[in-house]
Amino acid sequence: MQTLVGWHIEMEFREEGPRTAAAALLRLSDGTELRAHGYTSRHPSDPEQLRVGEEIAAARALNDLASQLLTKAHGEIQEVSPVPTHPLT
Repeated sequence: MQTLVGWHIEMEFREEGPRTAAAALLRLSDGTELRAHGYTSRHPSDPEQLRVGEEIAAARALNDLASQLLTKAHGEIQEVSPVPTHPLT
């Protein structure tokens, strides 16, 4: 049996001088919404490359989302497991 499930991630960026912030929103099929943030700062001697700042900030926000998903999954496993489980990392 094949099941198709889709998740939607929205990503927004804010550039303020040398600092880039990314905000991520993940909507899961169970109705859960997870939010995460990532930041980066450009060194004053580096050239302006907005795309690079966005990529780094986005990667950090997605890394935060990954951590939240592992924590959520661990909690759901523990709810039905008769023995203690180890956190997922």
